[in-house]
Amino acid sequence: MTGTPASVGRPALTRRRALTAALGAGAAVLGAGALSGCGSALAAGDSTVRLWDLFSGADGGLLNDMVRKARPDMPGTRIERTVLEWGTPYYTKLAMASAGGRGPDVAVAHLSRLAGYAPTGLVDPWDLDLLAEFGVRRSDFADAVWSRTQYEGRTYAIPLDTHPFIVFFHPEPVRKAGLLTKDGTLDADAFSSPDKFLAAGRELAKASGKQGIAFGYATDTAQGWRLFYGLYRQTGGAFTLPAGGPAEVDVDRMAEVIAFMAKLVDGRANPKRLDYAAGLASFTNGQTAMILSGEWELGTFRAADKNVGAAPMPTVFGTPAVYADSHSFVLPHREHPDEDHRRRTHQAIAALLKAGQIWATAGHIPAYEPITRTPEYAALLPQEHYKSAADHVVLDPAVWFAGAGSDFQNAMSQVLQQALLDGLAPDRAARAMVRRLNTFLAKPSPA
Repeated sequence: MTGTPASVGRPALTRRRALTAALGAGAAVLGAGALSGCGSALAAGDSTVRLWDLFSGADGGLLNDMVRKARPDMPGTRIERTVLEWGTPYYTKLAMASAGGRGPDVAVAHLSRLAGYAPTGLVDPWDLDLLAEFGVRRSDFADAVWSRTQYEGRTYAIPLDTHPFIVFFHPEPVRKAGLLTKDGTLDADAFSSPDKFLAAGRELAKASGKQGIAFGYATDTAQGWRLFYGLYRQTGGAFTLPAGGPAEVDVDRMAEVIAFMAKLVDGRANPKRLDYAAGLASFTNGQTAMILSGEWELGTFRAADKNVGAAPMPTVFGTPAVYADSHSFVLPHREHPDEDHRRRTHQAIAALLKAGQIWATAGHIPAYEPITRTPEYAALLPQEHYKSAADHVVLDPAVWFAGAGSDFQNAMSQVLQQALLDGLAPDRAARAMVRRLNTFLAKPSPA
């Protein structure tokens, strides 16, 4: 834009554009500081807890509301947020800043990424006794999520939420198809096998007069993997990835899941070639009665249908399992952390967790379970109807190269797209995925 007059070639400055520009500028400055040592978190005032996160837009606004709500529980403490770009750029900055001891006091990270940070010393363990002083205890979290916070017997992440891959639906066509229970929730038994699930899709197509179940995956870097891995873990098949390889998996069960996914998007009862945005549009426009998607799209769907329903991903292959991830808090490594400031950081995070009802309004399931046991949470619909997903979540394999926004998810999704879009046979697709798994396993962690 250098040399361009301010009034030429620029869109009107709206509040949204101003916020986006401010966040982008902050990320650029902080990224440079993290790498150079300038603006290091060590220079922050003793009363300021510096937080890096990746929440912009509506989620960013909600986190600001949580900070305000938390103030009475952290007297004298100020949380200073810096928002960075989601995905690989965020995790690269976090790793480099942590390696140099110049990271923030605390950072948000996907729990699926922890395997690339805890074993390499890039994050420090949390003091559970100190958290307990501020009213947050191990017993306040579901086992399925908490188990992934551990490394060598110590806790390296404190979960903020669980955000699962679930089912959204428009109640009227689902009711017309006979797939709702008396209390208005989804009849899980009607989706409890591959044949039943596909038959339900056909009934939904008849009831809607259009199509049944949408799944936006074409050209997306993660959607195919999210659906596949959750369903595969329902089969009970092994998925062990030892360092150096080879992968220990059940190729036949992988092929069975891929074959089911291909039938689900065969273009008959359900649409075939939908990218992520087209999948959302087909559901919000009423072209499909149901969609398989992440709970993070609740706001989008509710804007189109205030009565939108939701449920955990049905158990199609016998064993309850729901693909998910978790936004969590981690402590970037400090060689000699200030004990008083670490205490202040623990207090601030405990206070934010207690403000989790605000976070729940966006659809995220608060990981701090005292929130989900309140009457206020029970009044949140459809959140109350899918909160049980947190009891059966499965995250990406606990290896350094997997997790949110990773090349691994993209590589797996590329193979799945060949099977769903181009007709690659399920057994060949499964073997291709295994070859890619072994390629990743053969690489040492760059950290």
